Amino acid sequence: MMEQEITVTIKDGLHARPAADLVKKLGTVSSAVQLYSGQKEYNPKSIISLMSGTIKEGETIRVVVTGSDEEETMAWLNDFFAGKTL
Repeated sequence: MMEQEITVTIKDGLHARPAADLVKKLGTVSSAVQLYSGQKEYNPKSIISLMSGTIKEGETIRVVVTGSDEEETMAWLNDFFAGKTL
């Protein structure tokens, strides 16, 4: 299990397009991923779960990744939330 706090630097936060990109990418990984914003937990493999949140630019989230490809997944998530994969 890997856990990390990441500051979202995606312009305008996690809106529809980046949320869709996140769901698409995480559908290809075997690790389980959980996102926490404050006390709320979001399933990043579900567009509905992500869109129910209001993860904004500049917000710090907690990311937990568990599974066989957790290191690669966490590295990709760091790049994603930094806006490097969009």
